[in-house]
Amino acid sequence: MNSILFLLDGAIDFAGLFPPASLDMQAAVSNYAKYLASEHAAMLGRFVVPVRRLNEFEEASTKFLPRGNPVYPWRLSAISSGNLLADLEEIVDFNLFHARDEQAGAAVVDTFELKVETVDNIQRAMYLIPRSLSTHFEIPITTDPSDLLEAIGLARARAKVRTGGITEQTFPALNDLARFIRICAEQRVPFKATAGLHHALRGAYKLTYEKTSDSAMMNGFLNVLLATAFARFDLGEDEIRELLAEKSPEAFTFDQEGVQWRRHRLTAKQLEVARQQIFLAFGSCSFEEPIAELKALQLL
Repeated sequence: MNSILFLLDGAIDFAGLFPPASLDMQAAVSNYAKYLASEHAAMLGRFVVPVRRLNEFEEASTKFLPRGNPVYPWRLSAISSGNLLADLEEIVDFNLFHARDEQAGAAVVDTFELKVETVDNIQRAMYLIPRSLSTHFEIPITTDPSDLLEAIGLARARAKVRTGGITEQTFPALNDLARFIRICAEQRVPFKATAGLHHALRGAYKLTYEKTSDSAMMNGFLNVLLATAFARFDLGEDEIRELLAEKSPEAFTFDQEGVQWRRHRLTAKQLEVARQQIFLAFGSCSFEEPIAELKALQLL
């Protein structure tokens, strides 16, 4: 197995409902069903949906959800509306309905994502959130996030970092992102990244799919994934930043045994460990675009 497959196994959470794709629910659900049946389904992660749109998801997914026994349910990651108690009630109701009614189809919200600003926010939320939900706390990284990440680690929760958006201002400084990755690796805090990661390597790209869209320097999902993997095995913060900034495909070599970035190397097993322990997934509004870029780089 090529090491790129270890790196990307289940890595792409499909966020087609969100900008810049902004698909309607029917199109997003239909696309997800198609991707699950595609040759690259192993790279597909969860379907990302706002809690407030779970009812809409149920209506759109009726003919697509699997039924029978045994069955593998669609896994959903639900984005908080900001009303924690109401969100949790909706998630519990959704999961109970799909667990009890076979004709409803198999689906489960097993991951919950919400924004926080303080350690107190994290502690209060974890007091209410059931252990059956894996929780990602999206935190700010413009200042040192050590205390927030420590609290997330102590709660056995997960972090979430925003790596872009549809305006240039939403992209974090490389220094801040490198620091975040280094701390997560040191403290063994797992995280997911979201937004601005549908391109394989760092470069200047259009911010949206509009013809008149502005361009900006965007992060590459390979950069962030590999920076995290190398950080897990003791790459320093300065070199993490250099890897995040890497734009040359020639700087990377993937083979059956592992990956090489300039003078640094990781085995396929180390990539697998880094994925299991630290970098869990990244949200992308497109599943096809990352696949196309990997093919263009002759990595698939």
